[in-house]
Amino acid sequence: MTVYLIINILIIIIPLIFSFEKKIFFIKKLPDAAISVTAVGAVFLLWDSLAAKRGDWSFNPEYVTELPFINLPLEEILFFITVPYSILFLYECVMLYFTDNQAAVNHNFLILPVILFALTGLFFHEKNYTFTVLMYLSVLLLIIILFRFNFILYRSFYLTVLISFIPFLIVNYFLTSLPVVIYNSAEITGVKLITIPAEDFFYSASMIISWIAVYRLSKDRSVISYKTV
Repeated sequence: MTVYLIINILIIIIPLIFSFEKKIFFIKKLPDAAISVTAVGAVFLLWDSLAAKRGDWSFNPEYVTELPFINLPLEEILFFITVPYSILFLYECVMLYFTDNQAAVNHNFLILPVILFALTGLFFHEKNYTFTVLMYLSVLLLIIILFRFNFILYRSFYLTVLISFIPFLIVNYFLTSLPVVIYNSAEITGVKLITIPAEDFFYSASMIISWIAVYRLSKDRSVISYKTV
């Protein structure tokens, strides 16, 4: 069993066990979670595969299976199943156990990040990972503004993102310090938190926002509101 596979198991084991707990019963929401995991996973797996092919990053054969698929090891593909499942489980727990009041934000609050991410991405246009992740995040937030996705207005979303960065730091530390994932220094800014590239924080945020957006859209069509907030 590879190190990366063990990491995947540790990521999903607790959410999977508690998915059958009577109060949460997340297993009942599995169809909506599956839609989110599949739809968003397809996008990120394609991105991941193309990035690996062009040399943005690579995988240490010492810690992954030797048989790659679409330029990716099996463990990397599993990562796009175990992580979103755990994040969506966490999101449901946050909504269940915390008062889900509206945060002191509206859709216009996102305009500044959209501009900031786009301009920063263009500034680092020669660095593939930096450019791609910032432009993706900018476009994603712009879509949320235009279609008035209302999940972005509630505390449950921000609390989920905040809590999720705790395991993110732990998992990414091991992935980048061993290293399981090897980054091409020419394709990132070089700004790091310990061994974690700054770009990974934006990458993680992009995935979390995408997973929750598709999940909510699948669960409830009222996630989109055309009224001015």
